[in-house]
This record gives sequence, C-alpha cells and structure tokens, in this order.
Amino acid sequence: MRVAILLMGTLLVACGAPQPPVAVSDVEITKPMPGRHMSAGFLVVTNNTGEALRITGVESPQFESVEIHETTVTDGISRMRELEELLVPANGSVTLERGGKHLMLMRPRNLGDSVTLQFHSGNSPVLTVDYSFSSEDESK
Repeated sequence: MRVAILLMGTLLVACGAPQPPVAVSDVEITKPMPGRHMSAGFLVVTNNTGEALRITGVESPQFESVEIHETTVTDGISRMRELEELLVPANGSVTLERGGKHLMLMRPRNLGDSVTLQFHSGNSPVLTVDYSFSSEDESK
C-alpha cells in the first residue's frame, strides 16, 4: 500500500464508527524535477463527520513549506493563488487535482523515497498522510 493514513488522537473519539472521521484517497505527490525546487500534491480529502472541517495548514518534514493553492482560468488566463484554508464540507469530499485546488510543496530537504504530510485545523493536527514514491513516479 503506497499510502498509510494515521488519524490523530483528537479524532479517535469516533473509533467505533465504521468509517474514520477524516480520510484521504487517490494520493499522488510529484517528485521535484532536477534543478527545480517545487513539487505538487493531489488527493481527495473526505470528511465523514457532521461538521465542516477547515484545513488551515499542511506541514512536511521533507519540504520547507507546503501551501494550499488553487488554479483558476479567467478570460483564458490561468492564475494560481494561495488559499488560506481548505473547507471540507460535512459528510463530503474535496478533490485536490491538476488545474484546480492542489498542494504546492516547496524547497525539498532530505527528500528520499517517501513524504509525510500533516494536515492542521487551527493549531490541531487532524490527519497525517505517508506517501511512498514508486518506480512509476521516477518516470513522470
């Protein structure tokens, strides 16, 4: 399994529920191209709770900075901007994908075969995602 999901202690209250409170799927993180200092992350975040989830930050020990961005096209001109938060609706999902909302991972440090992302709501960690690069990632 390329992606391991660990739910943080604050969300383990719903442990007896058939679904975790927050889950991710379809994770893809691109490796920075040689000579480049940026990478991108794409995934689906699913909120299985009855309250909206505000993701206000993402951190990774493998990158100096991780930002949530959105690409929009207006009058044929593509623009990318940083989002202050990512709102995942109650009992809903948000897709981070090419050409839309996505993660920008900047200035890698000691990047090996895997990346850890920790998602925060305010000062509280809500989700940790561990992603391992495959040989397919090397050819992209």
